[in-house]
Parts: sequence; C-alpha cells; structure tokens
Amino acid sequence: MQKIFYEVNSLDKRCYEKFALTEDILMEHASSSMASYIENNFENDKTVLIVCGVGNNGADGIALARLLYSRFNVKLYIPYGVKSQMAQLQLKRVNLIGIDIVEEICQCDIVVDCLFGSGLNKDLDKSSQKLIENLNLLDAFKIACDIPSGISSIGEITTVAFNADITITMGALKVSLFSDMAKDYVGKIEVSNLGVQREIYEEDSTLFLLDKEDMKLPFRDKKDAHKGTYGHLNVVAGSKKGAGVIAAKAAFGFGAGLVSVICHECIDLPYHIMQTHKLSENCTAIAVGMGLGNYEEKEIEVILESNIPTIIDADLFYEDVILKALDKNVVLTPHPKEFCALLKLTGIANIDVPTLQKDRFKYLSEFCTKYPKVVLLLKGANVLIGQDKNIYVNSFGSAVLSKGGSGDVLSGLVAGLLTQGYSCLDAAISASLAHTIAANNYKKNNYSLIPSDLVEEVKKL
Repeated sequence: MQKIFYEVNSLDKRCYEKFALTEDILMEHASSSMASYIENNFENDKTVLIVCGVGNNGADGIALARLLYSRFNVKLYIPYGVKSQMAQLQLKRVNLIGIDIVEEICQCDIVVDCLFGSGLNKDLDKSSQKLIENLNLLDAFKIACDIPSGISSIGEITTVAFNADITITMGALKVSLFSDMAKDYVGKIEVSNLGVQREIYEEDSTLFLLDKEDMKLPFRDKKDAHKGTYGHLNVVAGSKKGAGVIAAKAAFGFGAGLVSVICHECIDLPYHIMQTHKLSENCTAIAVGMGLGNYEEKEIEVILESNIPTIIDADLFYEDVILKALDKNVVLTPHPKEFCALLKLTGIANIDVPTLQKDRFKYLSEFCTKYPKVVLLLKGANVLIGQDKNIYVNSFGSAVLSKGGSGDVLSGLVAGLLTQGYSCLDAAISASLAHTIAANNYKKNNYSLIPSDLVEEVKKL
C-alpha cells in the first residue's frame, strides 16, 4: 500500500530544511518527470500545448516547455501572465531560449494542464471555466500537472475540471485525487519524485492507497483440515430474502466451510447452503442487514449483542438497534445514503448525500474517531475503509458494480473471510479488493453483470 497525504507543503518545506534542496531543484524534478513521460510515450515533433497559470503550477509547465523545446513542437500558453517568483524565473529562462508563446488555444497532439494544481481553494471564475472547457474539447492526449485544474484540495468539483488521461502528481499522493467526484477526471495516476525518493520525501500518514498485493486470499495450505476448520457463517435473511441468499453464496464461494441462512420461513436454497431458525452453536461469523426489511427487534438485539464477528449492512443503518453493536469489532458496509442515516443516528452529523460526497474522508474520520473498534467500509466510486485513525482507499471500483446485488456479494465476501478467522480490518480490505478486481476482470459488456457473475470471477482470483 502507498501513503496518501492531505497536503504536501510541509513535505516540501522539510526537503528545504532537512536536505538542503531548493524550490528550484524540486521544480526541476517535477518538470523533468513530465518531460520524461512525454519523451517515453510520444514521437518527436509532436505538438505539445502547455497551459500555465500564474503560480508555481504554472512555473512547472514553463520549465517543462524548456525541457521539451527543440525535440517537440512546443506551444506555451500563459493566459493570465505570471505572479510567483519561480514562474517569473522560469519565464525568463524560456524567453532566453526563444520558445513560442501563443495567445490562444491551438490544435495539438498533447495538452498539459498546469493552471491551478492542488492549491485551488475557491470556485473557478467564468473565464477559467471556459478555458478548461475548451481544453477538454481538444482532440489531444491530456496530462495534468499535480492534479487536474478545477479539483479542490478536498477533491470537490464545483463547476468544471480538466479531464486528464494521466495525472502526474508531485512528490506524493494527495487525498484530493481520490474523491468520488475526481475519479472521472484524474485518469491514471503517477507519482514523480522531487529530488529524493518517495520513502525519503514522505513522512508518516494515516491515509493509505491499497494495491492489488494487499489482497490476501483464503488459500488452503493446511492438509489436515475439514469443513469446520474454515468456520460456520450464519446469514440473517429478511423480508427480501434474495439479498441474504446472494451473500450466502458469495461467502461459500470465498472459502467459508459452512453457511447457514437464518430464516423462519422455508426458502429455496442451493443444496450446499443450510437453513436454520436461530444462531448455530458453532457459528463463527454473522452477516445481517441485507434485505432485512421488517424484523423482530428482540431477535436482532440478541444477534448484535453476541461476541461473534459480525458484518452489518443495508436496512440496519436506519435503526437504533445498530447502536448496540458499535462498541465492539464489527464491519459496517453502508452506501452514502445509509452512511448519512448512520451519522444522524450516532449524533455525528445531520447531512445529505451531496454534502457527504464533498468530503467523504472528513465524515468517515469523524465516525471512526468516535467508534474506534468498528471497521467502516464506505461504498462509492472509490471505496474508503476506516478504523480508528487510519483510512484505506480502494481505487479499483468501476461502474460495472452499479447493479442491484453487488453490495450483497460484498457483504458475503467480508462475511466469508470473518468466518475463516480474518480480523475485521483484514476481511474488509481483502474482500473489497476481491470484489472490485473481480468486477474489472469481467469480460462481457459492462452493463450486464449479475451477482452470480461476480461470484464466479472471485473464484478465479
């Protein structure tokens, strides 16, 4: 996993003070990283339009123009002039070389956005909005310097943003790159070093980006084993019984040794899934909430008060009874609307979904600070998993999963790992990665996934 930071100005300052690096050195490495990407991926003589703002993000772009000049057909566009000392210095250097400074957007093969970067802290004015809209219309490969212009420091987009094919971010990953709003704009993300390797540039963080290697699958390497070795999951099926059945199938396919569905009515289950009317004596994990609908409160209280590892989903996020489970090790898997309901129930915040989506990291952090034992998996374009002070980002999510039943599969995957003895955090991380990676491996049309397809893909991981 990789570290993510809320801001990197303090990391830049540390480079100046501890390693005797200068602002000029850091900027030279920033521009060199973009130049190397262009040189390694495009033929000589391609036209490169570099659009620069007034500050140091613009200065990075002006330095990039100098590094590409003569090998590429460089067009430098500085619509608002320059203000920062570094931008003025870089402009002096390109003027001495004789780089072509253009007065308007022109056709190009590559366009590099160096307008605002990660320092944007206010809404774009009409002129900047129009400029970015016109850049997005260009039939060109689009590169963003540090962060696509129009995305704020918390990842919010209030008007428009540059639609990058790749974002080359400087020094370290920033939290603003991983908001749900930003996902359609950042493209591929690469990190440039700024004169020292990332291990030296970065300090401690409580935010982490998950890699595929962080997924720990429940492979069976013990030969002296039987079905009980891999646990017994109980899934509580409610009035919408299909949700519980989907979760049960997913858990079984992800390694649970035994799976029983708790339901007081006889239901049609696959031959390998059992039915029971109460918690099994040898139960090692519980899944409850998905499709629950109407329920007997006392019965749910008994289930939630048990010390058995539990995943809670869906309908229970609207009910006070869930408060009984927040002082122990459980996994919660709400989507944004459900999380807003949970925030209200717990007295943390009374907000709507748009407000949550503007700053998902903030509200997740507030919840996890109040309930440090709980693992909360917040669904979205980027999945956020929080426990206590730490937040983990799964950026592998895709629109393939925007189908009914996908969340029930996720609940089943988490439950299946809890059943086999994974900690709540490890179960949430590995199940979430399996869920999203399996969806990305699905080869048919991206609108056609059904829950059983997703379970089949998980089996192939």
